[in-house]
Amino acid sequence: MARQAHDKSSTSQPAGAKKLTDERDLIRDLATLLDQTNLTEIEIERAGLRVRVARNIMTSALVPAAAAPATVAPAAAAAPPATEAAGGADPSKHPGVVPSPMVGTAYMASEPGAKPFVEVGTKVKAGQTLLIIEAMKTMNQIPAPRAGTVTQILIEDGQPVEFGEPLVIIE
Repeated sequence: MARQAHDKSSTSQPAGAKKLTDERDLIRDLATLLDQTNLTEIEIERAGLRVRVARNIMTSALVPAAAAPATVAPAAAAAPPATEAAGGADPSKHPGVVPSPMVGTAYMASEPGAKPFVEVGTKVKAGQTLLIIEAMKTMNQIPAPRAGTVTQILIEDGQPVEFGEPLVIIE
């Protein structure tokens, strides 16, 4: 079977297209493995390529800001935020929402085991760091856009986030 795969790569298919196809196949295989094993997340590193696939998990309880620290890894696929059911309201429509300015992995503290920047009930000033988003191995501090009190934290520590995804609500 390895010979057949080698023979396919020696045809007229460009090397870049072959690599992209291999990466897509790897992601599909990992997603299938998640379904078969009921795992919530899987990460693999092979030949300098690091891929992380996570299953969508819907939780109705707010996860504490001091959740267990996670390893630093860019996300290949993202999971939705854990949200607190506040009358079924969409947190992205809340006037005090702080959306993610980028795609990356959100961290509530400066390093694993450190005290989180903010917790529910923390009074913040405009410009104060709320959390960090790692994007392309760069740690980006996310400042509070306004002064107020943190009423909800809509993400977990170490969670992949998308651009525009609600992170925190400040009232």
